[in-house]
Amino acid sequence: MDATFTAEQEEIRRTLRELLLKRCGPEEVRTAVKSEGGYDSALWETLAQQLGLPGLAFPEAYGGVGCSVTELALAGEELGRSLAPSPLLATAVLGAPLLLALGSEDQRAALLPRIASGELTAALAVPGASLTTALGLTGDNRGDWAGGGRAGGVQARRTNGGWRLYGQADQVLDGHSAGLLLVAAHTGGFARSRTLLFLVRDSLGRDGSGGSAGVTRVRLTSLDETRSQARVQLRDVEAELLGEEDESSDVAGALASVGDSAAAVLAAEAVGAADRVLERTVEYVKQREQFGRAIGSFQAVKHRLADLYVQVQAARSAAYYAAWATGAGEERVGGLALAQALEALRITSSEAVQLHGGIGFTWEHEAHLYFKRAAGDELLFGPVHRLREHAADAARLFGGGEVAV
Repeated sequence: MDATFTAEQEEIRRTLRELLLKRCGPEEVRTAVKSEGGYDSALWETLAQQLGLPGLAFPEAYGGVGCSVTELALAGEELGRSLAPSPLLATAVLGAPLLLALGSEDQRAALLPRIASGELTAALAVPGASLTTALGLTGDNRGDWAGGGRAGGVQARRTNGGWRLYGQADQVLDGHSAGLLLVAAHTGGFARSRTLLFLVRDSLGRDGSGGSAGVTRVRLTSLDETRSQARVQLRDVEAELLGEEDESSDVAGALASVGDSAAAVLAAEAVGAADRVLERTVEYVKQREQFGRAIGSFQAVKHRLADLYVQVQAARSAAYYAAWATGAGEERVGGLALAQALEALRITSSEAVQLHGGIGFTWEHEAHLYFKRAAGDELLFGPVHRLREHAADAARLFGGGEVAV
C-alpha cells in the first residue's frame, strides 16, 4: 500500500473543499435540508456535471471517470466536513455498484450514463429497517431479512412477462426524491426462497411528481436532517429484474461487497466531519475566556483536545486503509473502519458541544448538526459494538477454534 496520494487525488480533495467552502456553509445546509428534495439541486448539478462525482468510481464506458473507492472516499471526506446533503451516498455508493455488479449490459448502458451525468438519482430499498443487515455490516445477510416467504417485507410475484412487487421498505436513503429504485424482494415461496433485486424505473418524474403506479413515498422525520430517509410502499408495482434470473446470481454477495465499500466511504465521511468539528472547537477555545485566560490554555482542556486529535487521526488512517483495501479486493475491512470513525465522530462532536459551553447547546450553533450526524449514522449503519462483533465473528477470533499467534 502506498500511503501517499497522487496529484489527481489531491486535486479532487482541493477542488471539492474550495467549492463546498463557498457554497455549503451551515446556513446553506439548513436551507437545503428544508427543500423538497432535501439537498441543493444546483450544487448537485455542479458536483455531477463539472466534477463528475456520481460517476467517479465506475468505468468510462458508462460515462464514469474510472477511479476507485479511494477517490470516492476522499470525496466523501470533504462532503462530511461540511455535512453537505446530497444523493451521492444513495446513488453512487449504494445504487450504481449494484447495477455494475448484477445488471445486464442493456440495463447498465441505459442507466449508468444517466447516473454519471447527475440526471438520474437512485436509492436502495430494503424491507423494513434491515439496511445494515442487507449490506452485511452487522450480521450475515443470507437470512430471511427480505421476508422469508412470510407476510411482511417485500414480496415479488411473477406475472405474464414481468414481475409485481408488494411490501414496504423503511430507511430508504433519498427514497423520496430518487428517480430509480433498486428494491430487494423475496421470491420463490418456501420451496425456493430467494432474495432478488428489482428495478422500479422512473418511479418519480423529473419535476418531482407522477412516477410508477402503486408506489407511495413519504419523507420521514429523521434525527439527522442532512441524511434524508423515506418510507416506500409498493402496491402491485410493475418491476424489472436486475440482471438475469440465474440460480448462480449471488445477490447477497453483491450486497455484502457493496456494503464493505460503502462502509469505507462512510468512514471517510465521518472522519471529515470529526476533523471539521475538532477544528471549530480548537478555534473556539482559543477565543473563549475564563478567569482572564483563554480556556484553551488550561491543561485539562489541552489534554481533552489532544485525545480527540489522536482518535480522529487513528480513524482517518483506518478509513484510508479500508478504502484502499476494498479497491484492492480485500474483504471485511470496511466495517471495522466505520466502527472506529463513528466512535471518533460521536466522541468528538459530544466534546465539541461541551467545550462550546452554553452556545453549543443551541439550535443556532452547528455543533448539534455534527452530533446528530454521529447518532444518526450509528442508528443506520451500526451500532459500533455490532460492527465490531460481526467483524470478529467473520474473522473467527472467538470460539472458532483458531487462535492468533
